[in-house]
Amino acid sequence: MSPLNSFLYSVPLLFILIVRCCWLVCVEVPSDTEALHGTNMKLTCISCMKREEVNTDTIVDWTYTANGGKEISIYEYNGEPRELKGPFQGRILWNGSKDLQDVSITIVNVTLNDSGLYQCKIKRHFNYEMHRPSVKNVKEVQLTVHEDALEDFTSYISEIMMYLLLVFLTLWLVIEMIYCYRKISKSEKAAQENATDYLAIPSGNKENRSIVPVEE
Repeated sequence: MSPLNSFLYSVPLLFILIVRCCWLVCVEVPSDTEALHGTNMKLTCISCMKREEVNTDTIVDWTYTANGGKEISIYEYNGEPRELKGPFQGRILWNGSKDLQDVSITIVNVTLNDSGLYQCKIKRHFNYEMHRPSVKNVKEVQLTVHEDALEDFTSYISEIMMYLLLVFLTLWLVIEMIYCYRKISKSEKAAQENATDYLAIPSGNKENRSIVPVEE
């Protein structure tokens, strides 16, 4: 992912982090769905709990289904994170939070074969005194891995805006130069006309001096 894209993606994530820290709320952020071959890709999975759901036991199962393939389990959390055997063994890092509202993972060194459907299956058991109900939640991430650098819509818009700004500044500069040139030309023309009119005046009228008689 290009530096510009990374920056653009980091701005909303930073804002979300500030909100979470200041207001102590959980914000469910959708995961990125495109990755570049050979880079690390975070599969975001956030499932917010309500206040009455705090006392729970959480089980997480990450699965992967290749395009037209069979669903396989690749990672799980049941008291602690555990990597499973398979094509992703040795390439998955746990990025979950302590309160297990964020149960994201990161795939290291993604390949073109990693494209497919990922499912984050969350099961919470509530620890009540009289009964122990449970609730399930499933989040999906359809990942596409590209071989070449990604150019998303935002980068295209940024480049277009930059070119439009350059064109606007160029046109403004040309207009200012034309305006100044015409103003200078008018000033020079007016000066020449004044000089011509002055030369056309008879010499006797150019100076109107009063003669003062000299007394002896």
